[in-house]
Formats: sequence, structure tokens, C-alpha cells
Amino acid sequence: MATTPETSVAALAKYEPVIGLEVHVQLLTATKIFCSCSTRFGDPPNTNVCPVCLGLPGALPVLNQRAVEFAALAAMALNCRVHETSIFARKNYFYPDLPKGYQISQYDKPLAEFGWVDISARGGTKRIGITRLHLEEDAGKSLHEGFPDATENTAIDLNRSGVPLIEIVSEPDLASPDEAYEYLTRLKEIVLYTGVSDCNMEEGSLRCDANVSVRPRGQKEFGTKTEVKNVNSFRFIREALVYEIERQVEIVESGGKIAQETRLYNSSEGKTYGMRSKEQAHDYRYFPEPDLPPLRLDAAFVERVRATLPELPEARAHRFQEQYGLTAYDAAVLTDTRGEADTYEALVTAGVPAKLAANWLSGDVAALANEHHMPLQHSGLGIEGLATLLLLVDAGTINGPTAKDLLAELYVAGGNPEALVRDRGLAQVSDTAELSALVDAAIAANPAAAADFRAGKQQALGQLMRAVKDATSGKADMPLVNRLLRDRLSEQ
Repeated sequence: MATTPETSVAALAKYEPVIGLEVHVQLLTATKIFCSCSTRFGDPPNTNVCPVCLGLPGALPVLNQRAVEFAALAAMALNCRVHETSIFARKNYFYPDLPKGYQISQYDKPLAEFGWVDISARGGTKRIGITRLHLEEDAGKSLHEGFPDATENTAIDLNRSGVPLIEIVSEPDLASPDEAYEYLTRLKEIVLYTGVSDCNMEEGSLRCDANVSVRPRGQKEFGTKTEVKNVNSFRFIREALVYEIERQVEIVESGGKIAQETRLYNSSEGKTYGMRSKEQAHDYRYFPEPDLPPLRLDAAFVERVRATLPELPEARAHRFQEQYGLTAYDAAVLTDTRGEADTYEALVTAGVPAKLAANWLSGDVAALANEHHMPLQHSGLGIEGLATLLLLVDAGTINGPTAKDLLAELYVAGGNPEALVRDRGLAQVSDTAELSALVDAAIAANPAAAADFRAGKQQALGQLMRAVKDATSGKADMPLVNRLLRDRLSEQ
């Protein structure tokens, strides 16, 4: 069975996918949701545990207030209605990494409901509904590889048991793998802006389950859905959905029936495989958690949390266009992360022209940040150093090539750009008389290039400009050189 995105075109012509996503986000608290154990990632197995998260008899949960604040903040950022009262419930199932035999979650009365995320879709913007956002505890982790007896035994690490999560459940509004990818990208961007999670998929801070079914186009009833569980990258989620849509269409076309089941995605093969039959809600035998009272959030608490809500990426990008005159593309790039947007505004506040700051941040600075895996604010140069460098460019003290060389030199090591320009004699050569003499020398030394330019070959000017640039060790004011060359060649 083919699994590339192109293969779904024929299937999509006749069948409509219906996709809903369940996203689990780990909250960035120092301790677990119902006890004081650390949530730190990477500690030795089974060291961040206590009677509460181990589910020992007589141990009672105590709700982490910070987790509630973070969950409410995320709900507000996702346009959800935060309820005054929500109820914790026991979700009962048996699995080796669930020591209590149940998970404390929320069921019929969640923390928040009725939100949405707007995504870019074919034809413009599409609103994807969020059914609910609720709090719950994470389970432990089953380890099936890396041990001498892994073929016979499963190792259990309970450090994650009790780590605070929010589950964000979308409406089945997504109609393609690309829309699912876009929704996850926007969701992650918004959550990161709030600061409630680092959304690190490699460490399990963000995980996604995808529910997908297909139905003939025009049919209102849903088809039988399958759940693709715990896919660890947005790219793999898109690939898994493409495969699963194709698989379901082939079954329906051949007269078969889709089994309602949970499936796993094998990224090396590009295929999903059945894991178990899909549970219904009643299979979990939900009932209210007897050891936790109803969670009640008064108006003062809600408003205190709302006051911490940052300006979100879409609103900030729109303001950047209005306030700084940026294009929609530049504004989107510069608001991709909260740190990037804050850095940009810090440069502008320091006096760097808005367009100049945007060009450098999205160009040379971004390239160095990727190369060194180090954002500007954590680099040796820092925001203040870059502001100093760009103000030298804006003042005409140094030219662009010199600035790029200094940026590359100082990005990790740090240093004072102004002092280096002074001590090394890097100031831009902008004296018209001096450059005019060098222009005359370049024309005299390159008569063929000069003749070609006069004959209409514009690219010949490059050879003459390089000659002047080399004569000044790269310090010439090149826009001025360009103008002087054109003037002199037109005179002759």
C-alpha cells in the first residue's frame, strides 16, 4: 500500500476523512499534580516516587495549585470557557505502568470546554473547535528495549507517574492530514507562548493521539474510527494519517468493515498496526474521585490567571504589521516564538530601525542560531551586542559585509562591536573623493568590463565593484560605489 501524501489524492476525491486529535501536554511545574515528587526529566528510574504516586494504601492526593493555574491559562489562550466547578474522576484500567489501577482524570465535568484554534487552510482560515481541556495525571513508562532480558520482561519506570497533564480534545473538524499538521503547529505555538509547557516531544512533554475515519463525500454520518496512538512527531502524525486514510478507503472499497481499534504507527515502515480493540467510555468505569473535592475556581482566581495571559502570536503578528510596517510574512516569522518576538521588540526599543532588525533577525542571526543551536538571547553577543552592531550599520559606520563578519565572530564568543571597529580600523570608507579615485582606478584596470557595461551588460558592473571592494579590504560603502561607477561610466 502506498503511503506518500500524493497517494491520498484519489481517495480524497471520493471519500472524506474525519479527523479529531487528542493532545496531551505536560505542565511545566516543579512537582507532580498530587504530590511533591519532582517532575525533572532524565533522573534515574523510580527515584522521583512516593506513596501517593505509587498508589500505596492510605496515601491521599493533594492538588497542585500551580498545575491548576497553568491549565486555566492554557484554556484561556485556546479560547475555552473555564468552568467554575470541575470534578476529578477515576479512569479505571489495568496496565503495568499504572500502579493504582486507575488514572485520576476528569470526565463529564472538565476544567474547560468550547474553545477553538484558527488555522490556515485551503481558501483562507478555518476554525477548529476544541471540545474540552481537562487536567489529569500521567502514567509511568513501560520500557521494552535496552535490557539483557528485554525479550522476556518489561521494565517499569514510575518517575512519570503523577506528572501533571492537560488533555486537549479537538472537535472532528480536521479534514486532511495537512490540516491536522497545521492545527498541531498552531496549538503548540500558542501553548509555548503561555509558558505552561516546553512541548518537548522527545521528552514526552507533548504527545498526540489521532482519531480518524472516512465516509463517502456528502454523507453526514461518521464512519467507524480508529485511534492512532502516541505518535512522537508532527511529521509522523501526518504520515500516519495518510496511511490510515488509504487503508480505510481500500477496506471500504473492497466491501470490508473497519474495526474500531487502537493502532500504532511504525515510522520506519510507514504503516499502522492494530494494537487492541478501542475502548468506549463506559469501559473505563468512570466515577468521581472520592479523595478529591470538586475543584472550584472563584472569579478572583480566574481574573488573576487571565491577567497573566500574554499577547498571543496571531495578535502580536498583526500588531507588528500595523506598528512596525512589516509584511505579513516577516511578522509571522518574528512571532513564531515568544522569545523571538521579545528579542525583536527589544532591538527596536534600543533604536534599531524596525525593518533593519527584522531583516537581520530572520536572516543571518537565524542562520547562526540554528548552526550553534543557541538563540540570540543565550549567545555571547546577546541582544544588547546585536543592537550595538546594527546601530553601527544604520549610522553608516560599518557596511553590511563587515557587520556580517563581526556577527559571525562575536555570536558565540561575545565582545564589544564598537570597540572592535575602532581598534581594527573597520569603519566604512564613505569619503566620496577617496572612492571616486578608486572607481577611476577600477575602470582603468578593467577596460573590458567597462566596455561591456556601456554596451548594456549590467552584470559587468559586478567586476568593477569587486575591484573597489578589494581595494578597501571590504570596507567601501558599496551603494555609494555603485552610484559613482554608474555616473562615471555614463559620463564616458
